[in-house]
Amino acid sequence: MKTILMSEYNSSMGVLVSLEDKEDFVSINGSINMDVDRITSNPSKYLDKNKTYYFYCKQGSRSRRAVQILGVYGYKVVKVTK
Repeated sequence: MKTILMSEYNSSMGVLVSLEDKEDFVSINGSINMDVDRITSNPSKYLDKNKTYYFYCKQGSRSRRAVQILGVYGYKVVKVTK
């Protein structure tokens, strides 16, 4: 699993996605908020295989799960940590 630090991320690298609950979401570096269950159960509806996605969450478990599952489906995904 590819992992980078938040300090290494810049917007030219790809889409930064927060997997926090909507009520806990605070945009960091222009991130968007997505529901981990929705994107992992039907990724083609929400993601483009031609883009790279950088996933983060406060605890790290949601982003780890998303990167593991979506990587199997052939998406370009990276886990972002603090």
